[in-house]
Amino acid sequence: MKKNKSKMTVENSGLTSLKVSPRTGDTIWYYSQLFGVRLELLTDANKKLTAENLQQASEVAIAGFVREAYRIKSGDTAYNLARKLHIGLDALYLLNQNKDIATLNVGDTIDVPTRLTDRIVDSGRKYDSIVFTEDLNYLLNVYPFLECSTIGQSVMGKPLYHLKLGKGKKKIHWNGSFHANEWITSSVIMTFLNDYLLALTNNQPLRGIPVYPLFEQVTLSIVPMVNPDGVDLVLLGLLEEEQYHQEAATINRDQPDFTGWKANIRGVDLNNQFPAKWEIEKERKEPKAPAPRDYPGEDALTEPEVVAMAELTKRENFDMVVAFHTQGEEFYWGYEGFEPAEAERMAEEFERVSTYKSVRYVDSHAGYKDWFIQEFNKPGFTLELGRGINPLPLSQFGNIYQKVFGICLASLYID
Repeated sequence: MKKNKSKMTVENSGLTSLKVSPRTGDTIWYYSQLFGVRLELLTDANKKLTAENLQQASEVAIAGFVREAYRIKSGDTAYNLARKLHIGLDALYLLNQNKDIATLNVGDTIDVPTRLTDRIVDSGRKYDSIVFTEDLNYLLNVYPFLECSTIGQSVMGKPLYHLKLGKGKKKIHWNGSFHANEWITSSVIMTFLNDYLLALTNNQPLRGIPVYPLFEQVTLSIVPMVNPDGVDLVLLGLLEEEQYHQEAATINRDQPDFTGWKANIRGVDLNNQFPAKWEIEKERKEPKAPAPRDYPGEDALTEPEVVAMAELTKRENFDMVVAFHTQGEEFYWGYEGFEPAEAERMAEEFERVSTYKSVRYVDSHAGYKDWFIQEFNKPGFTLELGRGINPLPLSQFGNIYQKVFGICLASLYID
């Protein structure tokens, strides 16, 4: 995990979110001024607190900061420490209410608030569901205005996490890892989310675009890992005690290499499961039984992961969806003429801000994007990240991320 680069030497390298005990007279507004974090973000991070019950609260979360221990060195004073941290002096008094920080001695240890300026998400690791959940918990801990719920479970009972960020009426949805060996898409999504959160709490733009207006105007919905069972099979291999792993071994013809596996743990291709001419895919797909890839199932919407995604989409009524896949450095945005006129303008912008090729139609049905366009007549996009053979190597991550960053950002600001 990439740690925050503080200019001071801190004793504790772990991430402990910053929560403070309110004093008589303190307000959320005062904390926003003291720490330089927007009032709306702190209000969202402490939804249960009001002006009336704040004094009775045991703690208030300060988004974007962590609490760290600092050992006093010669020449340190509370005043110059506050200047180094770029915070108000009273922040040190707030964090150390049981200590006399007006008289500091060399070797004393006090708590200091450190603003996070670097990512928590580690894009240098293979992104299985364990790593993803670890990153997610860190983000939720440090950025408590980020909302998280579950929309269902995978075949093996793993939670399907749904994240929401923003306050706007416009609803944009992203998802990743429909296909197991395309797990790098989850890492890309989580990395951008981390950069967005950093920009919000540090009052900084992304590529010159102010982000707080996006937060106010757009609600971003994300399911970062649709197929956790399949991702873990590709990256972690078989566990003998798991029932479905034994079925997967049979489907894979007892071959130990699962790098070509796209399906869920039952051998059903989740992106061939939606009722958008599903019958055509069923007829022409070569696998007629569970397989590592391309088998569309015995019927549409049979798999719990797909049912959860369909129900979420109907419930939230998104204005646009973006499904992250690999590979090809292109994106698809049409389906059977159901796509609205504004989709073409959006595609032009996506092409402008990236090196990706815009493709309107492909000979494919039953995908999430296809179904969304058909059912809702709204813009839907499938991004094919990177080039090569899936799973794409981590060595490509930086190049993939830089090329798709503009599309991620454009999906939020484009009307």
